[in-house]
Amino acid sequence: MLNLGILTISDKGWQGERADDSGTAIKERFSQRDSRAVRYEVVPDEVDIIAGKLAQWADEGSIDIIVTTGGTGLGPRDVTPEATLKVLDKEVPGLTEAMRAETFHRTPTAILSRAVAGVRGKCLIVNLPGSPEAVRECLDIILPVLPHAVQIIKGEITEHSHSGGGESGAH
Repeated sequence: MLNLGILTISDKGWQGERADDSGTAIKERFSQRDSRAVRYEVVPDEVDIIAGKLAQWADEGSIDIIVTTGGTGLGPRDVTPEATLKVLDKEVPGLTEAMRAETFHRTPTAILSRAVAGVRGKCLIVNLPGSPEAVRECLDIILPVLPHAVQIIKGEITEHSHSGGGESGAH
């Protein structure tokens, strides 16, 4: 069972002016997996608020994965990647590289996403775009590997078999 935190970053959502359809999309996609949302919040596009929430949730020790939605674009209020980078112990660029590469084929502007992913303590943090459809597309790409990533982060898997292709050290 994966414990999930969902953090929606949206000034309008935080002010109650917009429904959180992206947060709902995250809940729907993860409901198809062995997971449960244990934390959920909508916060404004403010670096210190986002970073503080990410650090707090990750450090509690009860959340395996924090998924953020929103604030990953090029707009002046899009600060989720900066906030996330402030709290990470290490980056996991392959997740966001795969999301951008795969979604680019359907939506060329997907390569403008500045989303990041990484680890703080024993918690994986992944930034997703703010659009519900983009959330679904990105999660379809990375969901299959997230349980394995969590097992590695928690130290439950310490050795890997080489299953063809790629470098064995990259597992």
